[in-house]
Amino acid sequence: MTEASPIKPHVVVIGAGPAGLTAGYLLAKENVAVTVLEADPEYVGGIARTVSYKGYGFDIGGHRFFSKSEAVEALWTEILPDDMLERPRSSRIFYRQQFFAYPLKAFEALYKLGIIESFCCVMSYLKARLLPIKPVNSFADWVTNQFGSRLYRIFFKTYTEKVWGMKCEEISADWAAQRIKGLSLVTAVLNAIKPQNTKQQGKAVIKTLIDHFRYPRKGPGMMWEAAADKTKKMGGQIYLDSQVVRCDYRPQEKQWAITYQNKAGQLTEIKATHVISSAPLRELILNYLRPFVSPPALMAANALQYRDFLIVVLILKERNVISDNWIYVHDPAVEVARIQNFKSWSPEMVPDKNTCCYGMEYFCFQGDKRWSKSDVELIQLATRELVKLGLAQEDDVLDGCVVRQSKAYPVYDNNYQLHVDVIRAELEANFPSLYLVGRNGMHKYNNQDHAMMTAMLTVKNILADKREYDVWKVNQDAEYLEAGGGASGVRAVPEKVIA
Repeated sequence: MTEASPIKPHVVVIGAGPAGLTAGYLLAKENVAVTVLEADPEYVGGIARTVSYKGYGFDIGGHRFFSKSEAVEALWTEILPDDMLERPRSSRIFYRQQFFAYPLKAFEALYKLGIIESFCCVMSYLKARLLPIKPVNSFADWVTNQFGSRLYRIFFKTYTEKVWGMKCEEISADWAAQRIKGLSLVTAVLNAIKPQNTKQQGKAVIKTLIDHFRYPRKGPGMMWEAAADKTKKMGGQIYLDSQVVRCDYRPQEKQWAITYQNKAGQLTEIKATHVISSAPLRELILNYLRPFVSPPALMAANALQYRDFLIVVLILKERNVISDNWIYVHDPAVEVARIQNFKSWSPEMVPDKNTCCYGMEYFCFQGDKRWSKSDVELIQLATRELVKLGLAQEDDVLDGCVVRQSKAYPVYDNNYQLHVDVIRAELEANFPSLYLVGRNGMHKYNNQDHAMMTAMLTVKNILADKREYDVWKVNQDAEYLEAGGGASGVRAVPEKVIA
């Protein structure tokens, strides 16, 4: 008798977003059989896709191509070498019918607020420095200590509460410290006097202050369409309209049976040695994975929640009112949280130079009043709010469409990390060839470069046939933290303050 030959690896990747396509591309490049399953019948890219409407392209949420990871930057260049634009970052805050630079330029902000308000802001800041809030429990506490209570209320409170559906006093300080890391009123003043050079190698860069980024000329979906095409040319398989319905692990065979279906209801089963999942973690555990995990892990998965998102795209006559990539709307009188200007991302996103294309972004929970409005109602709402803000006239709006994005952001309550830890421990013990990657796959808020890094390290683990890298130690800057590095890969996120 001779020893049986080992089974040749075949990896099934669930989801064709940045994490899933990064994994598929790198596996195909190493001649590993890979099949990527994507539920969307038309697009790859996940939330980083570029949607087209009557020749206009638009981004679901805005995706700057900037990373502290040289490996991620190099991969972007490798996939799309000739179509990346260098774009100036231009983001502003809209408050009281005025634009304020973001990140804040202290002198400009104080000038536009007026002498009396500026004096009050400075006094408020000095008070915060002399008598800081202790202990610092909430987002409101942390930002107040960094900027003073008046600037906090003007430039941070309204937008944050729109995005997360939580009061700033209920959001943990840890999230503020990480999302606005390194930025304070003093930093903003110094940056206004001598802006940092974001292109210097080997120096720490405050991500909030980057002034340039790369961007595919036809939107971020161009990157992921190229990644999909190259993956297929190297022998990888990518199937759209393929909703996974079951992932059945057979430990005796050390194999998986993956069942997926198209919109017509046709079922297909394929075998795999490994599964990489970027699907929402709750859905994987509750709906797909077999055999079922233990009751505690099921309860943990059921407790995970998601924040949903919709974008109302308006095509307007071009009046050159907005030149920015996006505008943060700090006006509590309107529901819109952010306005994107797609022509500023790339002129090729807008086919008619006499028009512009704005994306009115609304954050919600699936099934709530805002989510449940009809497309016509949402277009009317977005038009009214744009006019109310003074950024357009009613007859400027020529057309519009709506895109709803469910599970855009994992929600981070007090116990989310405990739930994820319970699930992770059980999966690693009982499903050794299952790998979680990306934002929803790991239930970790991150940008696309962070999601890509988790996929890159996962591929290394599969090729080595052991978990050499702990992808949970990829931090918010898409950097891998070695064991004993003194920092955690856990993402600081908005979570309820523990009383």
